[in-house]
Amino acid sequence: MAAATERDPIRAHYRRAVASRRVGEKAQCACGESRPEALISGSKPVICAKCRRMTKGQSIMDDHHVAGRSNSPVTIPVPVSDHRAVLSPAQYDWPKETLENPEELDLLKAAACIRGYIDCQDYLTNKILRPIAELLERRTKLERRSRKDQRNVTKSAEA
Repeated sequence: MAAATERDPIRAHYRRAVASRRVGEKAQCACGESRPEALISGSKPVICAKCRRMTKGQSIMDDHHVAGRSNSPVTIPVPVSDHRAVLSPAQYDWPKETLENPEELDLLKAAACIRGYIDCQDYLTNKILRPIAELLERRTKLERRSRKDQRNVTKSAEA
């Protein structure tokens, strides 16, 4: 069975390359944001969508249409840079007919809801759960070192 996150790597690479050329190779906002899709093309100095909105006193959150605007009015609030760099590009990988659904077909609306749910679940997994797992793994390494040091101290004291 194919992974739920399987994407067309050629299309994704092409879109990312176009976005990168649009903002400049290795471009980065002062805040550290470097994902080309999150950067504002033509801005001097380079600035990301989040920082641009903050300087204008605007919300840094977007309403993401989980199933695509053509399929459902349901939205979830997400940070603008993640919307531009993660969730919208994920939808670009959907079949065009599903995303656009010009005939408003119920089966395609249902397919879009499923795809949108999967994309949002992947996003939340990578944004929330993966960092916690990585933190626990780093903490485990520190704990191992501490235990090893403690055993060495105990051995030295016994000698």
